[in-house]
Order: sequence, then C-alpha cells, then structure tokens
Amino acid sequence: MTTARDRGLAAALADARDRPDGEERCAELERIASRADATGDPRTALSARFALVEAYLHLGERWRTVEPVRRMRETAARHPGLLDARPDELTRLRRHQRQAVEALFGTPRVGLDQARSLLDALAGELGEDAAPVAELRCRVADHLGDEPAARRAYERWSAADAADPVGGCPGCAPARRAELLAGWGEPEAALAALAPALTGWVVPQAPSTRRGEREAAAAAAGAAVCTDQPERALAVGLLPWLRVGAVTEAARAHVRAYRRHRRERAAFGLLATHLRFCALGGYLHRGLEVLTEQLPRLDHPADDLSAMEFAAAGALLCGLAAEAGLGGRRIHRPGHGSRPAAEVDVATLGAQLQALATALAGSFDARNGTGHQSGRIASWLAERPLAAPVSLAAESEFDEEPEPDPAEPGPPGPEEPAPLDAALLAAALDARGEPYTVEPDGTLVGRWGEATIQFRLLGRRCDVLHARVVAARTLPAERRAEAYAFCNAWNHDRLLPAAYVHEPGDGTLVLAAGVSTDLSCGVAPAQLEVLVAAAVRTGAAYAEAVAALA
Repeated sequence: MTTARDRGLAAALADARDRPDGEERCAELERIASRADATGDPRTALSARFALVEAYLHLGERWRTVEPVRRMRETAARHPGLLDARPDELTRLRRHQRQAVEALFGTPRVGLDQARSLLDALAGELGEDAAPVAELRCRVADHLGDEPAARRAYERWSAADAADPVGGCPGCAPARRAELLAGWGEPEAALAALAPALTGWVVPQAPSTRRGEREAAAAAAGAAVCTDQPERALAVGLLPWLRVGAVTEAARAHVRAYRRHRRERAAFGLLATHLRFCALGGYLHRGLEVLTEQLPRLDHPADDLSAMEFAAAGALLCGLAAEAGLGGRRIHRPGHGSRPAAEVDVATLGAQLQALATALAGSFDARNGTGHQSGRIASWLAERPLAAPVSLAAESEFDEEPEPDPAEPGPPGPEEPAPLDAALLAAALDARGEPYTVEPDGTLVGRWGEATIQFRLLGRRCDVLHARVVAARTLPAERRAEAYAFCNAWNHDRLLPAAYVHEPGDGTLVLAAGVSTDLSCGVAPAQLEVLVAAAVRTGAAYAEAVAALA
C-alpha cells in the first residue's frame, strides 16, 4: 500500500489519470511508474502501468503494451504477495498479457522472442491446455506457417473451457476459429465453426433475427452478448460460402456486414475480406466502389497486418478489374505525407497496392524468420474468380443496399448520435475489452483497481448515464470527520466524480462517488466510449486516493 510519505506519488498518478488521452499522459504515467520502481513502491508502479497499458489500448497501439506488461510481471514476481488479495487485478494482468502476445500478429515491431516469453509465462500459470494459451499457441504457429503445430494447438483450444476470463471475447471465438480453418483450405469446417455465431441470421428467403431478440435469447441462456456479431462472423464466412457454391448466402452476408463495417474504425481489418469477396465473386464494379470509399483509411490503418491484407485484396481486385477491361478507370487517392493527391488508374493503383502488401509481408517475414506471410500474400494475388460474373442488372440490384428495417435499425456509426440504451452502453464497455457483469436490474458492474463502478441508465426515458464508484477500502465509523474532510477536499480540487460518504449501519464508512450525464439529445458511440473511459479513469483514481489514506 502507498505510505503517507509517498502520497505525492499517488497524487501524481491521480493527476495523470485525469489528463486527456495522448502522448503527454502516456509519458507521465511511464515517469510515475519508473519513479515508483526507484522508491520501492510496487503498488503505485503496478497501478501506473495498468493505466499506461489501457492508454495504449485506447490509442489503438497494442504493440506498445509489451514492455509495460513485461515490467508488471517483473514487479509481481519480485513481490509475490502483491496480487494475492487482488484476484481481479491478477486476471486483468493476464488479460493484458494475452493482448500483448496478440500484438505480434499486428506488427513486426513486436519481437518474436518477446511474445514467446510472455506466452510461455502465461502457460506456466494457466497450463498448456487452457483456452487462452492453446489459442495463442495455435495462432502464433499459424502466423509463422507451421500448420501441423497450429492444428495440434487448435485441438487443445477446441477442447478447452471457452469461458476462461483471460481469453478473448467468447462471442468472437467461432469467427477466430473459422478464420484459421478457412486459411487451411477447409471452407466446410469454417462454416461449421461459425454456426454458433450465425444462428438465426443467414437463412435463405428469411429475414434476419432482430438484434434485440438475439441479445435477449443470449442473456436468457447466460451467454455473453458480443456486439461485433453477427457482422464479423458474416464477413469471415464470405469466402467459405463462395468456395462451397453458396453465392446467394455470401452476397446477403456481404451486404449486411459491409453496411456496418464501412464506417467502424475497429472493423478496418475486415475490409480485406469484403474486397476479396467482390473480386472473387465477380462483383468488380462494386469492389472498385468499395475500394474507392475505403482507400483513405489505408493511410491510417489499425495495424500493419490490416494494412497488408487490405493492400493485397485491393491489388487482387485491381488486377482482375484490369483483366476485365476496367484498368483505365480512375480512382481518387488522397494525399498523405509526401504523396500528393492524384487520380490514379486502376492498373497503376493495383501495382502500388501490391508493392505495399509485398513490402509489409517481407517485414513480417524478416522478423519471423520464415517466408510464410509473403507466400500467403502471393497466393491471394494469384486467386481467380470463384463464381461466374453476374449481369449488370443483378449487380446493380446488389449494389442497392436495402434501407434498414424501422424495427431493426442498423448500428450507428462511431460519430453518429443515437438514443442512449443498454446495448449502446454495453458496446462502450465491450470496446475496452475488460470484464463486467450485468445485474438483474440491468446495471453493468465492473472492477477497476480499487474501484467497483456501476453503470446504469436513469431518468423517465432512461437517457441519463449514471456511474457510481465505490472504493474497496472502508473506514471505521470513528473516522467520520476525516472521511468528510477527504470528500470535501476531493470535490474542491476535482471535477469528477462527486465524492460522498455512505454509512451502511455496520460500523463502517463507505466512500463512494458518482457522476451523471444527461444524454437526452442522444450520444455517439465514440462519445459514449469517452464518457465511460473518463468514469473509469477518474473513479479508479478516486478509489486509489481512498486506499492511500493513512
């Protein structure tokens, strides 16, 4: 626990958590963690690096989490009892450890030995047969091109407990498995793996189940509600459906999934599949329209892997379009850095995209010591259509995306305001990749460090977001004056959250806090994520300050 003489460090950490997201905040958190290491304050060092990892994840720079996660593990190893009374933090650390290993797949900036070391440490704690370990072993082997090892790990992963709290989203597990099977040339097995995520969605001649009905059914069954589904599973199934001849199902799935993925920042990695579907399904005109619409995002990709795959899929599309006599069609490519904006013909754009994909694949292979990624991209570029080209009339009808059913509005874009509801709030929490529970009254409850935070919707129309923070540490009733003084000082110096003392009547004092935000005019998903992040950050800082009381 932070001692009285180190309260300045705890206050600095609380101040850093209140800073806006960005490089200055990350640098300050790193400075505090290093200072805590030097002064022998492992608790603050761990808290600062937890905040640093979350800041990197929020910025979309997962690869930068590797070093702070490694340092957190070192801190926990040097102080064996540090997390004994904090099982939630231990789970949180292991979850960040899994995310750091996954960063290997996104960029060659993560060393192979670094990722393997973190994975070996996780295996030593959870066991080789644990779902998170088996999945990571499988995906690492597949990334390196060792298919036999990947298949052996896949079998262990399939037999493991899918509800392991350290693992990734259980609702997305079918899609992750299907991606591997499709890459191994097993389209039927891939579609079978997707079945749990597609129940009620892809049925010929039948409308898809409404999202609210699906979530209610999942909740009744005690299953986790994944806000990425079914669209992610539909995208993963596009090429397997084409390969087994189910062109109608593939077309329906593309229309449905792309309506959402076209605007979601986190869905950039799925756009390559949409482009490959258009190229291999004979929808060349639509594919070029999709490429034109999404090309600006290539200059700001989520990671190197998604950029490589988008460029390769775009190059394949442009190559097939050129073969079909569309090579002279011009596409606007915005300027970026030293590259000026230009109207580029399809054939030239295809060559540019192929060069980018090949260069990125080479950088992965240089790190990996294999030629697998270059071979994979080369195989994509060599693909030829899997279905006969459709007529212009059929393609025109396919291009007309149907208006969303009024009873089933499509999900809003990240900057598009929508009425506040439980699903939107759950999606904002899901975006953080951290566990929470749903109470019978709909309250969403999570634990962040020393704080338990309850998110609920208030007001007659449930359009007020309320976050209630409860500090883990309680005080004896005789310290009432000190507790009130602490809360008054906090409220004087801090904007959020509003602190107060609660007396449950058992001789203790509970130090709580809260913040309410009126969202009667609606809220954009991106804005709601900011509000949730602010509540978590300031709430955790408040609880840490309570824990630091002498």
